[in-house]
Amino acid sequence: MAIVFIPSPLRRLTGGNARVDVPAATLAELIDRLEALHPGMRSYLLDESGALRTYVNIFVNTAEARTLAELRTPLTEDDEVSILPAMAGGTGSGGMVVGGVKRDGAETA
Repeated sequence: MAIVFIPSPLRRLTGGNARVDVPAATLAELIDRLEALHPGMRSYLLDESGALRTYVNIFVNTAEARTLAELRTPLTEDDEVSILPAMAGGTGSGGMVVGGVKRDGAETA
């Protein structure tokens, strides 16, 4: 069984579980089984055409699924699958702060 690590925003679908074990031969089958066990999971992971959503990254062991065979990526019982929602946001002030300096070059207080 592949071990699937569930991010905090999706744990409401898994009864609070951060990890679930899912038997699957491919990433597509894993998502189908996740949906059967935890309804709502597929719509978070896949878009209307059945492709991985752009704001979700799925790693099989240490490789991102898009760099492998995407949904056709084969799985073994020892694989670890991590679901990572993309991070977005900012400072709210119109610029990103890195090392005390706004991206536009202005120093922060």
